[in-house]
Amino acid sequence: MKGDRVEIVIDAGGGTRTYDIEATRAGRRVETTHGRGIVEVAEVTRGGTAVRTARFMAGRVLALVEHPAPRPADADDAPVLPLRASA
Repeated sequence: MKGDRVEIVIDAGGGTRTYDIEATRAGRRVETTHGRGIVEVAEVTRGGTAVRTARFMAGRVLALVEHPAPRPADADDAPVLPLRASA
């Protein structure tokens, strides 16, 4: 969904580098896959075509953080109530 974002932090030898991959248009999403020592993050269209792809060596990835876009509450969502302290 537009606004979804994945932040990747890698070890760059003497320090770290941070990369952001974001779904930039409506209908696009960000997919993360890993296998055979490679982490791949791609912005994908509704039809499944990769628009933008980033590949990293899995051994160098320090953190991979997914930031979902804020979604409006549905009509049937229950309100969040504060916890009551038990005596």
